[in-house]
Amino acid sequence: MAVFTPVTDAQLTSWLQHYSLGQVLSLRGITAGIENSNFFLTTSRGSYVLTIFEKLAASELPFYLNLMQHLAMHQVPVPDPVMRNDGTLFGELCGKPATIVTKLKGVAQLTPGAQHCAQVGQMLAQMHLAGRTFSLAQPNLRGLNWQQQAASAVDPFLTTPQRELLHSELAFQHTLQKSPDYLALPEGPCHCDLFRDNVLFAPANTTHQAECLSGFFDFYFAGVDKWLFDVAVCVNDWCINSPSGELDPVRVQAFLRSYQTVRPFTTGETFCWRAMLRASALRFWLSRLYDVYLPRQAQMLEPHDPAHFEKILRTHIMGTAL
Repeated sequence: MAVFTPVTDAQLTSWLQHYSLGQVLSLRGITAGIENSNFFLTTSRGSYVLTIFEKLAASELPFYLNLMQHLAMHQVPVPDPVMRNDGTLFGELCGKPATIVTKLKGVAQLTPGAQHCAQVGQMLAQMHLAGRTFSLAQPNLRGLNWQQQAASAVDPFLTTPQRELLHSELAFQHTLQKSPDYLALPEGPCHCDLFRDNVLFAPANTTHQAECLSGFFDFYFAGVDKWLFDVAVCVNDWCINSPSGELDPVRVQAFLRSYQTVRPFTTGETFCWRAMLRASALRFWLSRLYDVYLPRQAQMLEPHDPAHFEKILRTHIMGTAL
């Protein structure tokens, strides 16, 4: 999240006439993230998040917003899109598509322990199963096709070792995704970006009580993909030791065991696990390279260091995945 498109008081007041949210009390830009313009919106009727979509077209939004609505209806704690007076879930603000969703309580846990990983693993499995009855379909837009295009764009900026790593891993993933083992993996709607800053935990009520997961958010990279990829995305962020880039066995086991109490892995998923960790690391290494070397202008922008996922990818290639 970031602020690429500022919103004036007059623009906000005019746009909110399409909602029944009461009087505006405050609007504050959110600095984290790098894709959309996001604001905390407080009105006399509650707290919300306003998002202006900088890249996504209006035609792409029904998948994301209806998925969030579907998950909320199935008791998965996610932001619920607020319906406009005409029954739609988004409109146009400052010449771009925009929406309002409910604001979850809690704070992100950026230094998670095993107990946090276990809660996220269990909720991710519940989310995957709830998504089986979702009727809309859209592929992961940051899948292999996008990765090949991004690789061509960043290629001139890379060192020779980086270039060799990038193209050899793309070739490996291309071969993998044509294999019968990969094609047979179970799939469905996936978050595809469930990093630590996209999950909130409510504070513990007592000193002897663990923080309680209060919800997942930022579904605007979601798409239909292999469920195992979604798990790998999480493990590569929630269970990595920095700065080594190696997996923490305690957190990995807590995450995977908790996930599989809800949805056990298939034999094929176990076989493809290490390759999927590599696929996840490649996807985020590439997107961070793209954001660093081909940046967009924004009022508040904090690009992430691509070296982090380069290290994780190299570690997965050379090491043994749990």
